[in-house]
Amino acid sequence: PLVVPLVFSSCNLDDGSAIDIDESDGDENVSGFGGVSSDDEAHDEPRVRNISVRTGVLDEKAAATQALGQFALHTKSFYAPYLEETLKILVRHSSYFHEDVRLQAIIALKHILTATEAVFQGRSEGPAKAKEVLDTVMNIYIKIMTDDDDKEVVAQACIGIAEIVNAFGFVAAEPYMSQLIEAVLVLLKEESACQLVESDGEADEDDAEHDEILMDAVSDLLPAFAKCMGPHFAPVFSKWFGPFMKFSKASRPPQDRTMVVASLAEVAQNMGAPIAGYIETLMPLVLKELASSEATNRRNAAFCVGELCKNGGEATLRYYVDILRGLSPLFSESEPDNAVRDNAAGAVARMIMVHSEAIPLNQVLPVFLKVLPLKEDQEESMAVYSCICGLVLSSNPQILSLVPDLVNVFAQVVLSPVETDEVKALISRAFSHLMSLYGQQMQPILTSLPPAHANALASFVSGT
Repeated sequence: PLVVPLVFSSCNLDDGSAIDIDESDGDENVSGFGGVSSDDEAHDEPRVRNISVRTGVLDEKAAATQALGQFALHTKSFYAPYLEETLKILVRHSSYFHEDVRLQAIIALKHILTATEAVFQGRSEGPAKAKEVLDTVMNIYIKIMTDDDDKEVVAQACIGIAEIVNAFGFVAAEPYMSQLIEAVLVLLKEESACQLVESDGEADEDDAEHDEILMDAVSDLLPAFAKCMGPHFAPVFSKWFGPFMKFSKASRPPQDRTMVVASLAEVAQNMGAPIAGYIETLMPLVLKELASSEATNRRNAAFCVGELCKNGGEATLRYYVDILRGLSPLFSESEPDNAVRDNAAGAVARMIMVHSEAIPLNQVLPVFLKVLPLKEDQEESMAVYSCICGLVLSSNPQILSLVPDLVNVFAQVVLSPVETDEVKALISRAFSHLMSLYGQQMQPILTSLPPAHANALASFVSGT
């Protein structure tokens, strides 16, 4: 109650700015300077020749706008008395003439939506109020995507939409889908206002960085919608796929290609079976990226190839030999990045789980087990250890020939502070199965382990 009114005052400061407007083509002969304040509609102004502004006030206004969003985010339902006035300010600032203020307004709008949900939760008018704020926020974001001339502001609008979809599901985006499809298309075709602004020549490096920030945010929208729509994302994806793929061309920088591959991996993961229709287009790109000189590219390619095999059905089988050949160097000592190796293990695990008959297990499993346990990317744990434990529980002869290596891996996983209880429960079941199969024959293997490993494995299994 003490701070928020002061922040409102900062947001409403007269910034003392002035613009020199060129209206020489108009019917009315208006010249000179006109005052600009945060009440002006920045998107509807005539052509501007010069802008002057008190930067101290501008900085204060941007900081105050940011503060409102943070207050709403962290106090949630307690922010109720200030919601209405804050929303008015943020709507106004979302079209402010300076991008620093617009940027903070775009970020804060998402926080206001979060606070609104908390304030009206369980109240009869709640859904209507939340829908009213959602309408305001989404319409601003969609307009920003195509009309704003600052790439960072547009990127934040895209991030905001992805966060809303992730937080509230498809129901939050459904009324706006036709507009969103078109807005994303405009960005993928690089035809939005911020992408058509000419560089001044001296800011090329900064502009390239802003391009990367923008397109990373745009590319994150694809998996966000795939996650909330599942297979129903397929018709939308078909519209975005062509323009998106131009960022994967050999002429594009490595960060563009890995952006595409990372996004497509998550689309395959969440959209599921419809990705099968794109395998022939995607697989050559992903196979090439496995050999990239950039570790991030190799890592994303390994994850992507695994998800394509998992969800792409029979269409992937013809590529299995090439995939294994492409993954092989990532298991060797010449691969310097542990995360790359972990993702390669995840890819092989997914391939085995969907088409073990297409994998020469006697050749693949010894190499596969040699890189375990996972060193860095525990997001691959469920895939990797589900694969191994599935083979053990089905008494696959190829995996049973590697019992000493298996037990060594199991002991390290059980001792790991970063592996989940769910993963350790899988290990426990598989180890118990080995004990039931081999009984006393396991004793020499356990004795060969470091005492801490042997004791941990024995106590963990007996305690579950």
